[in-house]
Amino acid sequence: MIRKLALSIREYKKASILTPVFVLFEVLLEIFIPMIMAIMIDKGISQGNSQVLGKWGAILIVCVILGMVCGVLSGGFCAVASAGFAQNLRQDMYYKIQGYSFANIDKFSTSSIVTRLTTDVTNVQNAYMMIIRVAVRAPIMLVFSLIASFMISRSLSLVFLAAIPILGAGLYLIVSRSHPYFEKVFHIYDELNGVVQENLTGIRVVKSFVREDFEVKKFRGVSKRIFHTFTTAEGIVAYNMPLMQFAVYGCLLFFCWFGAKAIVLTHETAMTTGELSSLIAYAMNILNCLMMLSQVFVMINMARASAERIIEILDEESSLKSGEAPVYEMQNGEIIFDQVGFSYFDEKQKECLSHISLHIPSGSTLGIIGSTGSGKSSLVQLIPRLYDVTEGKVIVGGKNVKDYDLFTLRNNVAMVLQKNELFSGTIKENLRWGNENATEKEIVHACKLAQADPFIRTFPVQYDTYIEQGGTNVSGGQKQRLCIARALLKKPKILILDDSTSAVDTKTDAMIRKAFREEIPETTKIIIAQRISSVQDADHILVLDKGEINGYGTHEELLESNEIYKEIYQSQTKGEEK
Repeated sequence: MIRKLALSIREYKKASILTPVFVLFEVLLEIFIPMIMAIMIDKGISQGNSQVLGKWGAILIVCVILGMVCGVLSGGFCAVASAGFAQNLRQDMYYKIQGYSFANIDKFSTSSIVTRLTTDVTNVQNAYMMIIRVAVRAPIMLVFSLIASFMISRSLSLVFLAAIPILGAGLYLIVSRSHPYFEKVFHIYDELNGVVQENLTGIRVVKSFVREDFEVKKFRGVSKRIFHTFTTAEGIVAYNMPLMQFAVYGCLLFFCWFGAKAIVLTHETAMTTGELSSLIAYAMNILNCLMMLSQVFVMINMARASAERIIEILDEESSLKSGEAPVYEMQNGEIIFDQVGFSYFDEKQKECLSHISLHIPSGSTLGIIGSTGSGKSSLVQLIPRLYDVTEGKVIVGGKNVKDYDLFTLRNNVAMVLQKNELFSGTIKENLRWGNENATEKEIVHACKLAQADPFIRTFPVQYDTYIEQGGTNVSGGQKQRLCIARALLKKPKILILDDSTSAVDTKTDAMIRKAFREEIPETTKIIIAQRISSVQDADHILVLDKGEINGYGTHEELLESNEIYKEIYQSQTKGEEK
């Protein structure tokens, strides 16, 4: 796990190395300070020697200044290294997520991914900051301070050998008992982010159904669970400080009592006043180091749970990859489904599509109709390999879709999904998602085909109109037409509209289909719709029922031979006949 996380340090290795280097110099200078103070007390103040006092006083000031400079530099490099590490870690995670298939994304909820990119990375960043600075400083200071203490008084310094095991045992109990709660709390954070995301995304629905109180109650419930779990975890960690203070003040009392007694009884032959002062200073250093190390362990304990969740993202491999010798050119838009079966769970008994055999000639138009849950969207998502078939194969342009380079395949298949998104930015910027190099003329032409140009012209700044995130400042029909125009700018060999004209009126729908027939005759067009009128002039119409083909033919053929199609047609035209 550490090795994988370390790969994100990269260009910040220099800062990560310089931080402990300056920490080392800072520690060495701090070790000399008590020694210098002992000399000043014993040979300067006690003997009234101003020359010695001045000389060692000057050395003391230099050591303090140099120590401060080293401390500032180590802090600066530490900040750069930890922030840079966190930046790279987020980038690596985000880049990895971009390569996920739909199946991979389904595995992690959106709220969980957001928590991992934010809270979890921050925890790991804080732990890294403490590791390269505090975790380096504390052991070095501990070792040198122990050596200096034993040099001054071996017998008094033995008290450390009794204090360290007590602190170690206490710290082990604190870390082992608190870790499960920290693991649990981050999963609850995922739930909290999910509640907030769901509420903000569906705020219009919440308000229209006057469900604000219910949403507040739901949020409060998750928030309370975080509160109670964190309180339990922090309550266990809180024992760390009293344990440390007990050890610190116990050792100090021991030194003060027995050290002062040794000075008085032996008339400063066994120990001088300066040596006792140095010993107390070293004792404080040692116990502060132990306290810092305990805080590092607690922070690492918190970060370990976050690191495990980050590694899950980095270790997840996309379930879809290009073939070993990928094909980089698509000949045409011909599509063949050969005995295709598909399940979201890779289990045959849970297949949502089965025994699908279908031939769609290049340049033809196929309409797909069927009840909700019949597998319409699942079928078309197999064409650009958003999911892979469970059995059988899908052939596009004479090649199995698994043989194509993924970029080549998806770049030749434009898909307007049921839930298409517009992003924050101008209309022009949104449309260029389809082709970043599209000219003004090409953008306008695509919008005319999608019947989007007329309403765009009504805006004050037309194609430079700013679209809010999710397209909240345009209507549903306008949003769909912009998404269709964006897809057309790809100039694809295959165009798939997954119920993408449901929010436009029948007249506009008919104009879009007419534009498709006249302007892009060589493009294979697949139209999923709930309205018979949207598909009745297609070359062929596919009727799906419970994941299987129930009917296939022209509008007239299906009206004569297919009961499901006939029932849908009659239910939709009943009002017109009256």
